[in-house]
Amino acid sequence: MYTAIIIVTTLLLAVYAVLILQYRSWFLRLRPFEPAPAPGTPTRFSIIIPARNEEGQIGNCLASIFGQSYPGTHFEVIIVNDYSTDRTEAVIKAWQEQHANLYLINMADHVEPNALNSYKKKALELAIATSSGEWVVTTDADCQAKPGWLSLLDAYIRQYQPVFVAAPVMFTTKGSFLDTFQLLDFISLQGITAAAVSAGFHTMCNGANLAYRKDVFYAVDGFKGIDGLASGDDMFLMHKIKQLYPDRMGYLFAQGAIMATAPMADWRSFINQRIRWASKADAYQDRGIFRTLALVYALNACLFLWLVGSLFFTGGGWVPWLIFIAIKTLVELSFMIPVSKFYGHLPAMYWFLPMQPFHITYTVVAGWLGKFGSYQWKGRKVQ
Repeated sequence: MYTAIIIVTTLLLAVYAVLILQYRSWFLRLRPFEPAPAPGTPTRFSIIIPARNEEGQIGNCLASIFGQSYPGTHFEVIIVNDYSTDRTEAVIKAWQEQHANLYLINMADHVEPNALNSYKKKALELAIATSSGEWVVTTDADCQAKPGWLSLLDAYIRQYQPVFVAAPVMFTTKGSFLDTFQLLDFISLQGITAAAVSAGFHTMCNGANLAYRKDVFYAVDGFKGIDGLASGDDMFLMHKIKQLYPDRMGYLFAQGAIMATAPMADWRSFINQRIRWASKADAYQDRGIFRTLALVYALNACLFLWLVGSLFFTGGGWVPWLIFIAIKTLVELSFMIPVSKFYGHLPAMYWFLPMQPFHITYTVVAGWLGKFGSYQWKGRKVQ
């Protein structure tokens, strides 16, 4: 048993190490965006925020948006209240009294409850249909932007003339075990996103910090064809736009553009979030993404089975398992350290090795349930 696992794991780890080192080289080629004088008038943005039961977060989000250094005459904020059962709507209306460019759409006025599998995509469609900006910017109700966020986005758009721009997102942390675990996991995802862009690919993005031209959204028929999927309002749309405009995709690599978002508050919410993300894996038309995800899952599955076997059977499985974990950790740290420096979270790397067994287990469980299970999200059961 151990011989077979060692052989398979060795092969998978070798391929995985080559891939990670390649991502490292791609990431190190990136240079932060530096705005340069560009002609034209400031871009008019429509910032769209779907919100469901976010009374404790939406106020901070709006404070960060209305605290932008960008002129208020050139952006509007549209919030779609997705059947909130708390005071989300009341908080938004209080902000509306101070800001004429803040608009509220109630999903209940347009969609019957329990009628959809992807309420977020519907929320975005409703808001885009009423928006007046030439560019759509999406974020989440639990996010906070830095003061120069929109100014950097405008400068990037005018400098490079893209039709789609992804930008970095990062978790905040209070230093708990769960927060640190999520932070490390998310740093790796954001690093891979940026590295792939550096290599000329746009394989991943995050709807918490995304922008695209409104006319381009309609040119690719919006979410048509992907609206039955509960997740993927960001990546699947990006892939549709990429097919039509392969040379006009952008990534705003700048620390001032990092969108801060809160991690999940408990393990149940965290696992449900990751199952939601994993649920769209086999729907990617880009087979390169699927093969990468399959490799990562297979390696972690082998290490997990090896770990479980070592707990219940004798035969010296622990020592080679620890050697493989050490190799995996060193390879990953070579990539994670420069990424964590960009995001200002280098001290979190001290936790990287102790988190390995937990990360391997969660990857296997979330990946399996993402394919074969269902999950709860914002109080809804989703397939």
